[in-house]
Amino acid sequence: MEEPLCLVQNGADGVLSPNPEALEVLRGIGQPVVVVAIAGPYRTGKSFLMNHLAQRRPGFALGHTVQAQTKGIWMWCLPHPRRANTTLVLLDTEGLGDPNKGNSHNDTWIFTLALLLSSTLVYNSSGTIDQQALQHLGYRGIGAGTMVSALSRWHHGDGAAAPHRVVTALTERVQVRAEDSRDESAAAFVRFFPSFVWAVRDFALELSQDGRRITADEYLENALRLQPGSSRVVQEQNELRCCLRDFFPERKCFVLPPPAEVEAMTRLEELNEGQLRPGFLRQADAFCRHVWDKAPVKALPGRQAVTGSMLASLAERYVAAIASSGVLCLESAVMALAMAENTAAVAAAVAEYKQRMEQELKLPTASQEALGDVHRRCERRALGLFMARVFADKEQRYQGQLMHELEAAKEEFCRRNEAASVERSRVLLRELWQDVEQRLDRREYAVSGGSRRFQERLGELMEEYHQRPGKGVKAVAVLEEFLRERKVLVRALCAADQQLSECERERVASDALAAAAA
Repeated sequence: MEEPLCLVQNGADGVLSPNPEALEVLRGIGQPVVVVAIAGPYRTGKSFLMNHLAQRRPGFALGHTVQAQTKGIWMWCLPHPRRANTTLVLLDTEGLGDPNKGNSHNDTWIFTLALLLSSTLVYNSSGTIDQQALQHLGYRGIGAGTMVSALSRWHHGDGAAAPHRVVTALTERVQVRAEDSRDESAAAFVRFFPSFVWAVRDFALELSQDGRRITADEYLENALRLQPGSSRVVQEQNELRCCLRDFFPERKCFVLPPPAEVEAMTRLEELNEGQLRPGFLRQADAFCRHVWDKAPVKALPGRQAVTGSMLASLAERYVAAIASSGVLCLESAVMALAMAENTAAVAAAVAEYKQRMEQELKLPTASQEALGDVHRRCERRALGLFMARVFADKEQRYQGQLMHELEAAKEEFCRRNEAASVERSRVLLRELWQDVEQRLDRREYAVSGGSRRFQERLGELMEEYHQRPGKGVKAVAVLEEFLRERKVLVRALCAADQQLSECERERVASDALAAAAA
C-alpha cells in the first residue's frame, strides 16, 4: 500500500462499519501478518510514531491543532522490514477521550477492536505513568468507566481480596464463549490479548529512583506494583494494577522526549530526521527495532498464524457483531472463521493434490502400484498444506473431509488411467491388425491351410503387442476383448479351411482313381 486506508469507519452517529476497499486489500494477502495497533488519548502523537515505524512519510495523517485527526481505525500494509514472506499491518486508531465526541462506548469499541485485531498493542500517552495515566488506560481504554473485578478476583483466587464491582463494559460486551459467565470470560480474555508496549511521549523526567538509574521497563513495573494498605481507595488502585498486569503479561515500555522544539511541533510532517531531536530519534529507533524484532505474528488460540485474508474476516465479523447485537463473542467469530478457513484449506489441498498428480502422473501408468506411489507422494504434500492452515478442528471433521475428497480424486485418476490404457491399447491393436486385415482382403487365408497361417500371424501380432511399452494397466483386458471379438472370424477360417481340405482330398482321390483307370 502506497498510503494508509481506513479499515473501520466511525460514522457521525458512532456506528462502526468496515471499509470494503480495505477488506479487499487484506484478502489479497496470503502471508502471515504482524499486526501493530496504536491507541491512547487523542492528540498525543500516535500517527507520527506509526509513520516512524513505517519508515515512510507522508503516511498516517498528522494534525497541528487541538482537533482530533484520526477517525475510526486506519490501516497500512507494508512488507515486514525484518521477516521474509511476512506483512506488517499498522493500525492507527481514533484517540480516546475526545471531548467533542462525548461517547465513551464508542471509545471502548475502537479500543477493543485494536486489542482483538493486533498482535502487539502500543498504548501511547503523554507525560508520565501516574495514577491518572493508569486510570485512563484502565477506565477509558479497557473498562470505559469501571474496571474488571472478575479478572481481579480470578487473580487473587477468590472474591474476598478485591472490591465487588460491576463488571466492565469489556466483559459486558465481549464474551470468549457464549455460555461463559463474566468471571470465566474475564479469565479467558488473556488468550486473545496482544503483547503490550507503553510509549510515554514528551517525557521530560530523569529515569531514576532512590538515587539509582532505572530502565523504562522498571519504570513501568514500578507503576504497576501493588500499593500497601487496605483502604477502599488503595484496593481499587490495586485492582486496576492487577487487571493491567494480568491482561498484558508481556509488556515493554519506552519513554520518548518531545521530537522537536515547541515552535516546530505544528509542522512535524515537514521536518526531516536531521531536524528532530537526537534523544527522540534514539528512543524512537529503539522502539521501532523492538517492534520489528519482537512483535509476533498475529495468532488465534489453536492456530500458529493469521494471514491477511483471515484478518479481514475477523475485522468484518467483529464489526458486524458490534453493529447487530452489541455483544461480541470471540469464540463464535473464531469458529465462523475456522469454518471458512478450513473449508478453503480443504479446497486448496485438493487443488494442490490434483495439480501435482497432473504434473507427475504420466497416463497410462505401467501398473496400479505406480499410480499408487505418485498418489501417496501427492497426498502427503496436500495433507501437509492442509495441516499448515487448519485450526480448531479437534474432531478432525475437515481432515476427514479432505481424506474423503482425496480418495475420490484418486479414484477419478484411476478411471482416467484405465481409460487412457484402453485407448492406447486399442490404437496399438488397430495398428497391428492392419496387416492382417490387408491379407484377409487379398484372401491369402482363403486357401487350404489358411487357418493355420492365420493363427500363426495372430500369434506374431500378440507377441509384438506384448513387446510394445506404454499400454498401461488394461493391456491384457483389451487384448482379451480383441481376441473375443475375432473368435467368429477364427471359426469361419477354420470351417473354410476344413471344407477346402475335404474338397482337396476328394479331388486327390478322384485324380488317383482316374490315374488307376487309365
